[in-house]
Amino acid sequence: MRVYISVDMEGIAGVVHEHQTDPTDARFAAEYARSCRLMTGEANAAIEGALAAGAESVVVNDSHWLMRNLLAEELHPAAELISGSPKALSMVEGIDGGFDALFFIGYHGRAGTARSTIDHTYTDRIHEVRVNGAPMGEMGLNAAVAGYFGVPVALVSGDETVAAEARETFGEHVETVVVKRAVSRHAARCLAPAEARGRIRAAAESALRRPHPPYVAPVPVTIDTEFARTVHADMAELVPGSVRTSARTVRYRHEDYREAFRAWRAMYNLAGVE
Repeated sequence: MRVYISVDMEGIAGVVHEHQTDPTDARFAAEYARSCRLMTGEANAAIEGALAAGAESVVVNDSHWLMRNLLAEELHPAAELISGSPKALSMVEGIDGGFDALFFIGYHGRAGTARSTIDHTYTDRIHEVRVNGAPMGEMGLNAAVAGYFGVPVALVSGDETVAAEARETFGEHVETVVVKRAVSRHAARCLAPAEARGRIRAAAESALRRPHPPYVAPVPVTIDTEFARTVHADMAELVPGSVRTSARTVRYRHEDYREAFRAWRAMYNLAGVE
């Protein structure tokens, strides 16, 4: 059994503010370094659970910001680490390598989720993403890439809003671990790191003891991206095949989800050039 783990930072126990997740600002270096250790600890817990369930291979993808956060020297030696960016498939780079299950560790609610810890969808330039008319966050967008390659989501960890989003998107069969309960966007009631890791370890093992269906987006797929500002849409609509549907919204439609996802990534990256 081969297991793939995508690890983000905003959904880690003890992380409640963007300042704790920012690798680019020296003012927050100490808080960020602490978050990297917490993130690595939860990744290790998921690895340990996968190994206990019989995984023969585990690949971990660092999926936060510049994607150089996980401490390689502290990562479980049984796992391989995908680190750095850019990556063609971003938070699920390498998922096309023949995996049996996918874990989302440290994930967070989609942009616009009320009382959700650091809610966003890939970037603060995005107000909302809709796939075939349904609002979707990072978790769903990435899961559909995995589903394209036949890989099912078995486990999701983060706050209670991403756990609810996971059950809504994948069904009640998906294993979820709530490591904190959001009080507001920048406050949460967190489990102690040791407790959070214990629950993730147990859930990872439990999740791999039963089958999970892949999440496959119906095609042709339509991705509507509503940006925060009109200038973001001005840039995003430069992607060939895109259609401007409102002042701040750009649509992309394709028969192939992987191609639609690639175009969508180009859109939001272009939107950063103002």
